[in-house]
Amino acid sequence: MPSPSIPQRRANPIQLHLAPMEGVIDHHMRELLTALGGYDLCVTEFVRVSDRLLPERVFHRLCPELAHDGRTAAGTPVVVQLLGVDPQVLAENAARAAELGAPGIDLNFGCPSRFVNRKGGGAALLDYPRRVHDIVAAVRRALPAQLPLSAKMRLGMEDDELALENALAAESAGCARLTVHARTRADGYRAPARWERLAAIREVLSIELVANGDIDGVAAWRRCRAVSGCDAFMLARGAVARPDLARRIRDDEADHAMGWEEVAGLLRRLAGMMEADYSDRNRGTRIKQWLAMMRGYSAEATRCFERVRPLRLYSEMAPRLG
Repeated sequence: MPSPSIPQRRANPIQLHLAPMEGVIDHHMRELLTALGGYDLCVTEFVRVSDRLLPERVFHRLCPELAHDGRTAAGTPVVVQLLGVDPQVLAENAARAAELGAPGIDLNFGCPSRFVNRKGGGAALLDYPRRVHDIVAAVRRALPAQLPLSAKMRLGMEDDELALENALAAESAGCARLTVHARTRADGYRAPARWERLAAIREVLSIELVANGDIDGVAAWRRCRAVSGCDAFMLARGAVARPDLARRIRDDEADHAMGWEEVAGLLRRLAGMMEADYSDRNRGTRIKQWLAMMRGYSAEATRCFERVRPLRLYSEMAPRLG
């Protein structure tokens, strides 16, 4: 059976975004992946906002790119993501991030963490579209008119009944772009992403809709584009498991993945980038984490993971990376 074709009516160039993943896609990983090419922008791990204006060092810690015009070494813009529940405090922190040089602000309405949700943040806000609207509106008012404001959400908490209402709330309050992870919070990461629900959301929005969820290969991207109707896509786990995925999607090339020698070189490069910030043991943990995420896509990664799994220090692992 042939792969789903992309309807001719969508002639727009595609946009590829690198997702935030707490403890996985940090500034080191952003630099590494954007250097491979293919990405139009990145979003930081969320800056957790509670009841006060955060000091500048918090923003620089999660987004060191602020010291370089808000871009990675490859020149890819890095949008600062905020997570919180108080509209005014979020607005104040968004204004600070803008003053520090963030090229855009993103609001988190999708985090599935139980701790975050118990505090009323992340995906828990999707039970209250009016709160979504109020947060977006407050942040939009606090930002320079030319600075882009975006948001990321799931389809909902327990179900997707409010998905359209939340999307419209974000748009009407001033979002210029909306990313939707095509699962509910209850789905976690287990159930297949429901790209068809993105098509319904896209039909009611006039702003750009970014598809997210289960885009773990070129074939999956083709299906997502055909089903959702989207031309913008956010890559997360797939980007880590297949480091050249954005480049391959950009070229619409499914068959020529990078070889293991090049992947092993990336592992070593990441370890080298982390040396100033992490202990030998923590670097080892990060390298094993990355290998574990690649196992489902690469036999070589599986074998390498088995070689280094008993080891704790990166210095012990380095000779066994292949």
